[in-house]
Amino acid sequence: MKNLNKVIVLSLLGFFLTSCDQEEQVTDIIQFPRIKIDNTIIAESDEIANIPVKLTWKYNHDVSVDYKVLTLKDGLAEPEFDFIPTSGTLVIPAGDTLAFINVEIINDIISEADEKFLIELSNPIKAKLLTTQAVITIKNDDASIFIDDTGFNAPETYQGYKRVWEEDFIGDEIDNSIWTHEIGGNGWGNNELQYYTKSPKNSFQTGGYLFIEALEQSVGGNGYTSARLISKDKYEVKYGRIDIRAKLPEGKGLWPALWMLGANIDDVSWPRCGEIDIMELVGNQPQIVHGTAHYFGSGNSHEFKGLSTFLSGGKKFSQEFHVFSLVWKENSLEWQMDGKKFFSLKPSDVNGADWPFNNDFFFILNVAVGGNWPGAPNASTVFPQQMLVDYIRVFQIE
Repeated sequence: MKNLNKVIVLSLLGFFLTSCDQEEQVTDIIQFPRIKIDNTIIAESDEIANIPVKLTWKYNHDVSVDYKVLTLKDGLAEPEFDFIPTSGTLVIPAGDTLAFINVEIINDIISEADEKFLIELSNPIKAKLLTTQAVITIKNDDASIFIDDTGFNAPETYQGYKRVWEEDFIGDEIDNSIWTHEIGGNGWGNNELQYYTKSPKNSFQTGGYLFIEALEQSVGGNGYTSARLISKDKYEVKYGRIDIRAKLPEGKGLWPALWMLGANIDDVSWPRCGEIDIMELVGNQPQIVHGTAHYFGSGNSHEFKGLSTFLSGGKKFSQEFHVFSLVWKENSLEWQMDGKKFFSLKPSDVNGADWPFNNDFFFILNVAVGGNWPGAPNASTVFPQQMLVDYIRVFQIE
């Protein structure tokens, strides 16, 4: 009899506990609405994506929930390049059933696969979570890129010369056998403001052109990103005619350059290695380009000499392609723009300084932002800005 009573008591207790648990669940459902976030597709061109967060029913109190915008493993979307990661608390006001998480989306012109990132919810107040995360898909909208190829084009042959090398940027990938991306945001000796990356947002090839794109985005403590490609230890040259066809960016604070450094820089350092700036442009003067040589002076210091040339009639180097050339011989440098000489240099012009320009040099292609020469961008500067390079050709005397 005692055992039977014990069974009856335990059964009643179990029924009571189960009933209490069900009652609490029912009370919880009645007392608090549920928060729901769904997988969402957005357009790449959206500057701000509004991701909806819903309540299952109206509530007479404000409801809040914490959120984080995160990268998704294998989701392809890169933080700072495709979207801005963020976190915060979202409030759904009393009487409403909908609020939005705002995510900044970074647009580009690269034709690429759709990309995904993640939003996670936690810590609901006056509500419960029905779903805790959602996958957000950025729908690529760059079906193709139209490139205006108008402008000057150099001859493909020159009398007395043979073409010994050409980089024409054909294919979908930058050729790593030729180019190395330099990475970082250390000012590069000029107090520059960009962080150089290897991201395909900052440098890529399409349609037979290399794009170097400067973006206004924060990475590594710098407010801008761009790219800097060098051919050091991969392709180096001494003497010849060099033609580089390019279209340049413009705007206060932009500083595109097509230039060369002595391949012995690791042994003798700069400026003893020598520097040849085939073309530089300061973005607030979009009609002027500069050609310059840097070297170690007779006074044990950095010295340089150069000249500028310009487009007349209000034209700008951002409007069409132009060809920037170096005619380089032993003890002689000559700069040309669209086949016309505008500056030359020989050893007698450097006042007894070292002449480092009879050695091998490598190429550098970059777009800097800010720095001692161009200064910082201002409200008039439009981003993104791009330098397009069509080809680099090297000819040498037969």
